[in-house]
Amino acid sequence: MSRTLIILITCLGPFFLFGQSYTYSHPIDFQPEEYVCYQTNAAITIDGKDSEEDWTLASWSSPFVDIEGSLKPNPYLETKCKMLWDSTYFYFYFELEEPHIWATLTERDDIIFLDDDIEIFIDPDADVHSYYEFEINAFNTLWDLLLIRPYRLYRAPQAVYEYNVLDLNSAVHIEGSLNDPKDEDKFWSVEVAIPWRALAELAPRIRGPKDGEQWRVNFSRVDWDMEIKDNSYQKKLNPETNHPVSEHNWVWSPMGKINMHMPEVWGFVQFAETAVGQAKTSFNPNPNEEIKWAMWNLYWQQMEYYTKHDSFTSDLSLFSIPTLSQTLSPKMSFEPKIYTTPNYFEIEAASSDGNSKWILEKEGRMYNTKKLVLNKLK
Repeated sequence: MSRTLIILITCLGPFFLFGQSYTYSHPIDFQPEEYVCYQTNAAITIDGKDSEEDWTLASWSSPFVDIEGSLKPNPYLETKCKMLWDSTYFYFYFELEEPHIWATLTERDDIIFLDDDIEIFIDPDADVHSYYEFEINAFNTLWDLLLIRPYRLYRAPQAVYEYNVLDLNSAVHIEGSLNDPKDEDKFWSVEVAIPWRALAELAPRIRGPKDGEQWRVNFSRVDWDMEIKDNSYQKKLNPETNHPVSEHNWVWSPMGKINMHMPEVWGFVQFAETAVGQAKTSFNPNPNEEIKWAMWNLYWQQMEYYTKHDSFTSDLSLFSIPTLSQTLSPKMSFEPKIYTTPNYFEIEAASSDGNSKWILEKEGRMYNTKKLVLNKLK
């Protein structure tokens, strides 16, 4: 062996002998929240209160946590929600503990998260593209928009800002007073009814849900630190920058990062045709979600490879291949494939029953080959 080659091997070390390996570990465990949403057969008056009997029978969600989950302390103010549905609407009720309730924005499609707000995110077909976002403040001012792709993939927002849902109904109730710093308030609550005829535009087979179906859903509460000056609320400023202190982001299903636009880690809402308050329906975990999460793990490794090499690779030996827990389906295996071109890649893996394949594209769209055929035939 030549002296030059010996020096080269010494310098390159394990990379020369075995190839550079990549790995990805999400900041928190993949444990999306779950909720069984029951039907209501009663008329729901949208007044910002949960006074109807069916609302009292509906279960509360788990309390909201910090958007980074276990990486940060739990919020110091409680936020929780309930859900119901019928043939016309998807209903939401939120309670937000707040000693000082304030709002400033009054025009529809204002940037509502500049106030304290509650936000609803819905991805009906779980393709991680084309999803809805709704934001509401204590004035009941609404910002509704349609996201074509998550923000994280592009510098410019990929959203339809002029998107307005027809017949969406919402109301706010304030247990206390609005914009009055002289007293201490208890909470504000928000009730929302979103029509299926709007949500069905992005749903599988262009319809509302059926019994047992699961949609990806998440909620976020934006809360700003405030102080009282000249008998009015003002955002607390960072003395070093003279800009407002960063807002709190409290969510139903934690993201692990300060970014709501990662639908692959949102929670799951399972729809039950059982009337609320009647027989209990168990949440049915879908083993495919473990396969899809493993594919996302490879996706992030591929993107890291791209940042270093300005190209994609189909060489799986460079990546750390996730193993499945086998808790949902002992016979389930994960044997992915990657197909590439100079500027594109797809990750492919068999579904839990082996009868179809999951595809995860470079732009982050996830779809099932069997569902794609069924939707085209519908």
